[in-house]
Amino acid sequence: MFERTVTWSHLERLAMETSDAGASETSKKRDGDRPDRRTQAVDRITAREAIRVLLGIEAASFLLAATIHAGVLVGGYEHSEAMIAESVIGTVLVAGLAATWLRPRSTFTVAAGVQTFALLGTLVGLWTIIVGVGPRTVPDVVYHVVIVIVLAVGIRTAWRNRGTNAF
Repeated sequence: MFERTVTWSHLERLAMETSDAGASETSKKRDGDRPDRRTQAVDRITAREAIRVLLGIEAASFLLAATIHAGVLVGGYEHSEAMIAESVIGTVLVAGLAATWLRPRSTFTVAAGVQTFALLGTLVGLWTIIVGVGPRTVPDVVYHVVIVIVLAVGIRTAWRNRGTNAF
C-alpha cells in the first residue's frame, strides 16, 4: 500500500548502523576504518549499475551514430560502411546489456568482453579515418576519440570487478 524510496545513502547508513550496533569495541579497534561486508556489497551493486549504464550509453551512441551515417537523422554524413560497423557494435553492446540482466553473476565478464569488441571496432574506425578510407569529418574524429575513452573506462571498471559476488 505504501512505498518507500530507499537511496544509496539510506543503505550505506543502515549498513554502518548495523555493523556498529553488533560489533564489540575490540572488533571496532581491530577493523579500523575498513568497511564491513554490507558496505562493500553496496559498492559492488553500484559498480554493476555503473556498468549497465555505461553499456546502455555506449550502445545508444553507436546506434545513434549508425542512424546518422545512414542519413536518417542528419544529411551529409552518409557512409554505408561506417553505418554497418556502428550498427554491429551497437547491437553487440545491447546484447551484452541484456546478458547482464539474464546472467547477473557474469555481468563484469560480459561487459569486459563486449566493450573490448567495441573498442577494437572503434580503433579500426579510427584507423580508417587516419588512412583516409573512413569518414573524416570533425564530428567523426571527436566521437571516436571520446568513445575510445568511455570504452576504456568501462573495460577497466568491468575488469576490476570481475569475479566479485555482487548481487
